[in-house]
Amino acid sequence: PPFLFSLSSPTYTGAFISILCCVFILFLFLSELTGFIATEIVNELYVDDPDKNSGGKIDVSLNISLPNLHCDLLGLDIQDEMGRHEVGHIDNSMKIPLNHGTGCRFEGEFTINKVPGNFHVSTHSATAQPQKPDMTHNIHMLTFGDKLQMNKVQGAFNALGGSDKLSSNPLASHDYILKIVPTIYESLSGRKRFSYQYTVANKEYVAYSHTGRIVPAIWFRYDLSPITVKYTERRQPFYRFITTICAIVGGTFTVAGIVDSCIFTASEAWKKIQLGKLS
Repeated sequence: PPFLFSLSSPTYTGAFISILCCVFILFLFLSELTGFIATEIVNELYVDDPDKNSGGKIDVSLNISLPNLHCDLLGLDIQDEMGRHEVGHIDNSMKIPLNHGTGCRFEGEFTINKVPGNFHVSTHSATAQPQKPDMTHNIHMLTFGDKLQMNKVQGAFNALGGSDKLSSNPLASHDYILKIVPTIYESLSGRKRFSYQYTVANKEYVAYSHTGRIVPAIWFRYDLSPITVKYTERRQPFYRFITTICAIVGGTFTVAGIVDSCIFTASEAWKKIQLGKLS
């Protein structure tokens, strides 16, 4: 038949089918090449403590602004069920005055134990307690573990980022209830990064006791989930890519050869019929 492999009797049909096959093969090859180069993210869930080398600690990064509370009054307190009770944490933290000194931005990095507990922004560490501390605030960032900047991973790594409570009651306390989910991200090279996602629920209230109104604070109460989420980067194996390309080329030529053979046979039969009628 007059196809790619037959040079004795070339036809326009064979040439057209050859060109069509080359275009089709090129299209499928580029599609497969794109899929081979691209990486996919596979996720799985299991019960485990993924970062056993952390010493039972979780790194925390907090960035929060209180536009109506002076920096001298602002502090970070940390408590948990292991007996830790730290008032006025200052390590790896910084206070930046806002609004000509009437407000404050707190930026800090600290560690918490892997047990239920809380950390809160308050005036508890101040030498003298203010009469009406204003706890209206804006949370810029709250993250746990390594910072993951992965566009392909949809997760709540900074669920409170952008939270705006500037229009809330100035004398109210704020409770953020966090459920922290351990998360692993494994790259193609096998490198693992340990981070944490979290869900959040919050409430706002003015608390009183028998002695009067309780000094307000911004509470972050956390608990850890036993479920670990793992994201793994994967790429199609090279041998599978080569096998697919060979199958595309061989399959396309085989089908094209059959089609061309059928067209050629039908054409020859039609010519014979026409010659029979003329004779």
